[in-house]
Amino acid sequence: MWREIRSREEGRLHPNPFSHRLRSRRISSLRLSNIKELVSPHRGAVNSIQVDLTEGRYLLSGASDASAAVFDVQRASEFEGGGLIARHKSLFVIDKQHEQGHKYAVSSATWYPVDTGLFVTGSFDHHINVWDTNTTQVVMNFKMPGKVYKTEMSSIATSHMLIAAGTEDVQVRLCDIASGAFAHTLSGHRDGVMSVEWSKSSEWILITGGCDGAIRFWDVRRAGCFLVLDQSKSQLGRRPRILPCSIVDKVAASSTSIQVSLLKSRGEQKNVSIGNCRKLSTSRMSTQPKCSAKQRLHPGMVSSQDRATAHYGAVTGLKTTEDSMYLLSAEQQRHTAGSSTGFICCVCSMHDIHKGI
Repeated sequence: MWREIRSREEGRLHPNPFSHRLRSRRISSLRLSNIKELVSPHRGAVNSIQVDLTEGRYLLSGASDASAAVFDVQRASEFEGGGLIARHKSLFVIDKQHEQGHKYAVSSATWYPVDTGLFVTGSFDHHINVWDTNTTQVVMNFKMPGKVYKTEMSSIATSHMLIAAGTEDVQVRLCDIASGAFAHTLSGHRDGVMSVEWSKSSEWILITGGCDGAIRFWDVRRAGCFLVLDQSKSQLGRRPRILPCSIVDKVAASSTSIQVSLLKSRGEQKNVSIGNCRKLSTSRMSTQPKCSAKQRLHPGMVSSQDRATAHYGAVTGLKTTEDSMYLLSAEQQRHTAGSSTGFICCVCSMHDIHKGI
């Protein structure tokens, strides 16, 4: 480390590589702390955790047993081992016994970005609750059409107080804390929305990922998304091309004719119409059939290109870097041989996206 510092002082090492090396070294040296312990009050798996953005002191957690808790990670509740081990107990817990508590698993728990006086929880009981931290009472409630997978608020917003909610419904809903009502909905996904993320560079740009494998970019001031990531056009160059829907329909409709033509070529079937075979071969020689103009698209889709996908499986996580130049996305895949699951993480450069906004 001292070698990098001396190189930086002498001007032989630029600031960006210097900060990158320090950050990488700190990350690689991360270890589980043996002097600090959080005493969890949850009886189920923890689904969401977040440290407040203002003080960096209070930790909010939500669990599958329908409970939410807040910890003070700076001031310990008690000490053990001669004062060497600091134990942090929860300041308060909201569970099923609470008169306004959730009935099913808490899938998302987020702090209000401005201060720690409010926090938001989303649950599988179809409700999003806005809580007062001081009184532990619900000050606002939003009824959703299905299970709530993710809630998110913009950390840089100054013109709105919107909660972006992803649910098992195909539409993304924006809940306005200022009015206590839904601002509007964003239509375009063909399956449930599992992840939402606000841009770090613009308070109006929202990124969503769904169970349909699509990642969509929205300007919440306008109707419809302005960008859909397409994995077939990635720099990897190894993604198989997604065929138009008309090809799938033609293959399904002519499956019987294909089998008959194969039998004729082997000499097992003599009474086969030659005209049908010629018609089949002509359709197969067609390089790029046209999609049907009568095909009905989902509301919010402006063209068939909006059917592009960024992942083969459900997009379970989205995160933008602090400089908002890269987007990280996570995909969960279920293996056909068993019940085990696998995760794939992809990185997308947002440089061209910012130029187009």
